[in-house]
Amino acid sequence: MLTWPKGLLQLFLLHTAWKMGSGQLHYSVLEESQHGTFVGRIAQDLGLEVSELVPRMFRMLSKGEKDYFEVNLQNGILFVNSRIDREELCAKNADCVLHLEVIVEKPLRFFHVEVEIKDINDNAPIFSAMEKILSMAEVIKTGTRFPLEKASDADIDTNALLTYKLSSNNHFILNSGNDEDKSKSVVLLLKVPLDREESPVHHLVLTATDEGEPKLTGTVQLVINVLDVNDNPPVFNQSVYRIKLLENTASGSLVITLNATDLDEGINREISYYFSNSLPLDVTKLFSINSDTGEIRMIGELDYEDINCYELQIVAEDKGSSPLSGHSEVFVDVLDMNDNIPEVFVNSLSVPLPEDSISGTVVAILSSSDKDSGINGQVTCVLQPSELPFKLESTFKNYYSLIVGAPLDREQVAEYRLVVTVEDQGVPPLSSSLTLLVPISDINDNAPAFTQPSYTVFVKENNPPGAHIFTVSASDPDVAENALITYWIDENLWPLSSYISVHSESGKLYALQSLDYEELKLLEFQVRAKDAGMPTLCGNATVQVFVMDENDNAPVVSRSSEENLILLVAPVMPGHILGKIHALDADSGYNAWLRYELVEESNGPCTVGQYSGEVSTQYSLDESEGSKIQTVTVLVKDHGKPQLSTTATLSVSLVTSGQTIKTDINLQRPGESFVPLVDSINIYLIVAICSLSSLFLLATLIYVALRCHCKAKESIVYGPGMATLVCASEVGSWSYSNRHSHILAGVSTEAGAKNDLMIFSPNIPVFANNGELRNGTELIPDSASELVFGPVSLYMQKLSKDGIIEYQIKLKVSPVQSCLTLWDSVHLRF
Repeated sequence: MLTWPKGLLQLFLLHTAWKMGSGQLHYSVLEESQHGTFVGRIAQDLGLEVSELVPRMFRMLSKGEKDYFEVNLQNGILFVNSRIDREELCAKNADCVLHLEVIVEKPLRFFHVEVEIKDINDNAPIFSAMEKILSMAEVIKTGTRFPLEKASDADIDTNALLTYKLSSNNHFILNSGNDEDKSKSVVLLLKVPLDREESPVHHLVLTATDEGEPKLTGTVQLVINVLDVNDNPPVFNQSVYRIKLLENTASGSLVITLNATDLDEGINREISYYFSNSLPLDVTKLFSINSDTGEIRMIGELDYEDINCYELQIVAEDKGSSPLSGHSEVFVDVLDMNDNIPEVFVNSLSVPLPEDSISGTVVAILSSSDKDSGINGQVTCVLQPSELPFKLESTFKNYYSLIVGAPLDREQVAEYRLVVTVEDQGVPPLSSSLTLLVPISDINDNAPAFTQPSYTVFVKENNPPGAHIFTVSASDPDVAENALITYWIDENLWPLSSYISVHSESGKLYALQSLDYEELKLLEFQVRAKDAGMPTLCGNATVQVFVMDENDNAPVVSRSSEENLILLVAPVMPGHILGKIHALDADSGYNAWLRYELVEESNGPCTVGQYSGEVSTQYSLDESEGSKIQTVTVLVKDHGKPQLSTTATLSVSLVTSGQTIKTDINLQRPGESFVPLVDSINIYLIVAICSLSSLFLLATLIYVALRCHCKAKESIVYGPGMATLVCASEVGSWSYSNRHSHILAGVSTEAGAKNDLMIFSPNIPVFANNGELRNGTELIPDSASELVFGPVSLYMQKLSKDGIIEYQIKLKVSPVQSCLTLWDSVHLRF
């Protein structure tokens, strides 16, 4: 391991700390270091614990073909992995730096590490040839200068700083100085005139020594042939030429025209130009020189990024018998052009991206590069389109982080196509783009939603058990298990569970048993839908199942009306009411609207009211009819489809006035009276009118008192319409029923038996079996009672719902002389 002086070590540590503060680490190591050579404690310098290197997936990337360095994950030390030759990596560049990229996960972090490769003196100075032959005329003057080829050293700085030494002799010395390029030149200076006859050949050794530690040397043998006659070499007008060329200079372009002169005459004055033999072969492929004119032209293509400066050593030689030569150097500086397109690379990409990612979440780490220099190599990185919920932030030079900039919603956009464009600042600017696909992963953030908040379903009664009655549907914009929906009905509603079920996957509703409108009119419940995400989300919808009535109940005649014996005292006037058929139908609406007719219509003495069921005389009966008992059979039919019916029988017997006393007890039948008819009717009318007026006044007072005490509550809802109180018209009739009526709802399990009073009118619409409106309506009170005063009947009905008690009182007057029924009514609410 290299031992650092104390002052130099402190300076190095201070420099490293400054680099870390700016977002990167800087190390240095000597070239040619052996495998395992310590470079630095990279884990400690990055602020990472050694124990977390493996769990956090610590990895190091190098920008090159070889992995010169490795990190020991057991102790966090960066060490040399393979041999490093600085001259192979960086040639003559002063700064030789290897760039390493360190990435750790959980959370994702990115570090930049620079390792500077320090030069050691491992290359000795080298001359282009082992021997250099020079020809010199013996007549040349003292002090004549002969430039010699310099040695080259692959090292840099002091390791490449050369000094030259000439072997001991009597005629030549070395003259070293600084030229325009600030580099030492090697010039052989004649200090004593030559004498070919005395010494035709001189053998000298030129030694080049560098300033490294240890010092290395190189030598060349100088063979100097002393010539006669041609004693003036060509001389350039400049010893050094400096030319600047753009790197896109076209092939064939003129670089420079050299000019050298020779003081000799004749053939000794003619000059030929050529490149020095020491010129590298790759340079001769880029430049050519005209031996006669001294023009140097381009024959290849320059690339600033490859070599930015060329040194051409030019020789001008005369054509004398003993040719003499002059030397000059041409430095060609290559100027950078914006000819390299910037590039962008993805160093790390974390996809798919959860849609609940918070702002600032790092999605990707990008880097850009441009081989050009100066302003041509300065790049800007832009994210397109700019309105996307992502931002691009610069971390340090040419490195960027793609982060989340706004909330994401996979249900709106499931995948983003991002275009990252890099552009340099050259003229004209060059750019390139990289497309990133960022898929968004789903989270369970949407509850299932039904197509509508409530559903109304109409089902005919007597359906087969297990029949499919409806299908509810919910949707979830999430995907996979987050959108997998199951349906259910709350199991706590046990009365409903025996009537309705729902298929958990399809949402189909099934009636588990046959429904009976007379027992159940409405099922109200909530169907819930939940997804399979974590956590589970739910939605619900209200379903109202209305049971529609079918004509499945025949009219029933009350037991007291099945067969009655009616005794009449002759004479009997036409229209005299003999009795009334009391019948009811358990169905509803038109299916329970009854009509009465005689089984055998003839010219008999009796007739029946079509809707009232009242049996009356058709013409006068006297003693001539005799005491024969006549049987009247009445057919009671409903209006349903198919039509159902039943029959009732009345027996009518006419007795004479002589039989009256004997049958006095039997004359007290409904419809009979010994009071004069007109007087009886007047008395009944007076009593009824007075009673009705009193009741109306009482109802008004109670109603005003109650209105001050509380607000009116909602009316009772049964099925698809409101249950209202309706008085029948002249063609109307009423029937009393003791059947039970149930309503099951998902919000209440109360269902009690209620009596109802059915009143129909052709002018009032109700729902028919097929769900359409038709004439008629339905009233469902709790109870009803009847008080009969001859032709006057007083009906009282009790209605109750949600704590409101309501009485309806009706007065019915049936004059004997007319079939017209008069109605009036009053309502009492408590």
